[in-house]
Order: sequence, then C-alpha cells, then structure tokens
Amino acid sequence: MTFRLGLAQCRHPQDGNVAAMVDEWAARAKAAGVDLLVFPESLMTPFELDDTAFGKAAQPLDGPFATAIDDVARKHGLWMVYTMNESGASPSLPDDSGMRGESDDNDDVGKRMRPFNTAIIVDDKGRKQAAYRKVHLFDTDFVLESDKVAPGSALLQPIRAPFGIIGIGICYDLRFPELARTAALAGCELLVYTSAWVDGPLKVRQWKTLLAARAIENEMFVAGLSRCDRAFGNARRDYAGHSCVFDPLGREIAAAAGTDEELVIADIDPSAIGTARAAMPVLSHRRPDLY
Repeated sequence: MTFRLGLAQCRHPQDGNVAAMVDEWAARAKAAGVDLLVFPESLMTPFELDDTAFGKAAQPLDGPFATAIDDVARKHGLWMVYTMNESGASPSLPDDSGMRGESDDNDDVGKRMRPFNTAIIVDDKGRKQAAYRKVHLFDTDFVLESDKVAPGSALLQPIRAPFGIIGIGICYDLRFPELARTAALAGCELLVYTSAWVDGPLKVRQWKTLLAARAIENEMFVAGLSRCDRAFGNARRDYAGHSCVFDPLGREIAAAAGTDEELVIADIDPSAIGTARAAMPVLSHRRPDLY
C-alpha cells in the first residue's frame, strides 16, 4: 500500500501563532493527498531563546500547545509528527554554579528545569500514539544543547499506522547509526528525522549523505526535514532546509529546492523494502555475535 508523506519545511511564524501556522500547512497537505505530515524540530519554541526563557516556555504533553496541535490533526484527518519543548523533571545546577552535576534536591533556589526535546506522533483522530524524547544532544563547538535540554532515556518503538510502520529520530540523532538500525530491526519502514539542522561548511552535504546512508544500510525509507529559518541566534547561522527523502536503495525521491518554505511530498511504497532486502539481505547477514 503506497502512502503519501509530506514534510513541512517551515519557519517560526512572526506572530508566534504556531497552531495557526500548523493548521495552514495541514490544510495544504490534506488538499495534496498527504497521509502523514511532519513538522520540524523546535516547532513549539524557538531554540534560540535564552536558557531560562526556554525552560519556562515548556509545557506537558497534555498542555495547551499539544492539545491544539492534536486538534489540527483531528480537524484535517491527518497523521502528524510534531515537536515540542516538553516540561520534564530534570533540574540543572543553579545558573551561577560554574559546573554540572547533581545538586541538593532540597535546594530549589536558582535551579533551572531542563525540558525534553520531544517529538509526538498523533493520529488522524487527534490521539497521541507515541512521544519520543531526543536522546543525543547537540553539544558542539558553538552550542551546548544539554544546557537547555535533558536527554531522553529510550528509543522509540516504531509505530504501526494504517499505511505503514513509522520511526522517529531528532536532528543530531542522525549521526548515530545505532538508532536507525534499532528501528529497522523493529520493523520500521519509514524513519523520519525531524530537525533544525544548522547550516555551515559541508553541513548540507553531510545531511544528505547521512540520510542516504541510513536508508542504504537498513534498506528502508528515510526522510529528513529541517527548519529553514534564516538566523541562529547571535551566531547568524542559518538553518539548512534541504529536506529530502531517500528510498531503500539510497535514491533521492523527493527534495526541497533549497532554504525556502516548501511542502515536500513523497509517495512511499513499503513493498520496495522487501524487494531491496530480497536482493541483498543485509540485516540477515549481520554478525551480532562479533559486534
């Protein structure tokens, strides 16, 4: 059974009304015959907010933001993947501590609560089917995601939708092939990386190479959706856009033209997975006894 995937390569709305923006994209996707519509990382709250504001903006999974987005999915009869800044229970040290680690649980003065970077799968009736908390945090030369976000503690068990079996990763997760292999072994047919991929030297090339590699090595469909906002905080780094979809042989079957807002559409035929694996049964050739 072939189904239609839509990737909403978008930016934060200037008026801050994310639910209204999601509703507009959902209406457009429904008109295009999309079955599964995906939104990028940092949908609810711009990652560029300072640490304190980012933490204060977080909401629970049953809060007003998630409820509003679930209602959009129900209204348009779409399965959707969206992301949010989920209030968790992971305290960091006081801002002026100068170090990381555990603090006195009885001393709440000055603590910041680090939320989770969470992706949600909601069905066409507006019912949450799964929530995945990003496990690999983007701590690099110019940003420490772990200053703002608490890591999740589990990978997502792929979700069986009426049209296929869906897995989720978030942005930096793409650089860890173990997540994709775990999803493939659990029956995943389409693995979607919802992202805010930061642009820079070779970053678009790395993005597409890694997405293709995850598809080829697991012989499944892999899609990558990135924000396309034009600035990243004071560093003035753009988000990369260039959302795209690869088939089980690593062929790019759909792609955004660049960094403009765009609905990227791909028709996914899960039967292609069986064909690829019959020709080259990579998963059955594994040697976990040696790894």
